[in-house]
Amino acid sequence: MTMQLGGMALRDGVLLQSDGHWAAAVREEDGGIRVFSGAKPRLPGREALRHVPVVRGVVRLGEALVVLPSVRRATGAPVLPQEDPRLLAATAASAAATVALRAVGRGSPVLRELAVAGVSLAPVLLALRDSRLSRYHGAEHKSIAAYEGAADPTTAGREHPRCGTNLVAPMMVTSLATNLLLRAAGKERQPLATFVAGLVSIGTAMELFSWMARHQDHPLARTLRRPGLEMQRLFTTSEPTEDQLDVADTALRELLRLEGVAPTA
Repeated sequence: MTMQLGGMALRDGVLLQSDGHWAAAVREEDGGIRVFSGAKPRLPGREALRHVPVVRGVVRLGEALVVLPSVRRATGAPVLPQEDPRLLAATAASAAATVALRAVGRGSPVLRELAVAGVSLAPVLLALRDSRLSRYHGAEHKSIAAYEGAADPTTAGREHPRCGTNLVAPMMVTSLATNLLLRAAGKERQPLATFVAGLVSIGTAMELFSWMARHQDHPLARTLRRPGLEMQRLFTTSEPTEDQLDVADTALRELLRLEGVAPTA
């Protein structure tokens, strides 16, 4: 049985994660590939919390994100996608547009939340389209798909059902629900209530995300997954070069080494 892997594109490389370890491979200016890896940090109380619905989703997402500072320290260079100037500018534009829309008190709350979701995504998606980062994202997906399907990464699909983009539709549903509940209770401007509602929204979206991964052929799962797959196809992944696939393969082999698993090819 193959392990379930996750990952993300780096500015010049690929980061892959298993349940217990992470491995990153980065292409250097001289053409060489540097490899970094380690054990994943564990959040306190993980074993007990992983059995609690909704909470376990927040824990799982938190552990995936907690790896990023370790990657940044190990590489000692601005390799994280958040450090890309173009993506930073797009994120800032998204944040400004989101704040402006939320400040508008008129109109349908449902339509306003849908508009917020749209303007928060659009600048980032446009910045990623056909970029070096999107090609490494495609390489990451192809390497995972090839490992899971014992296939050739060059022929594997670049869209993946467990990509974080597939969280978009569940997050829109849960965010809309929690924001409407906050407004109905008159607590939309209370920081603590907003914070708790945000955690519930994330945890519930992660539960939906996990369910979608386990029931990929269910009509609801296909419906919720469709926006993410389309974003991958149109914006967030591009066809990688052979050199970029080599980087992803190097990260995969290092991760399998840490897990004591022989490569499939």
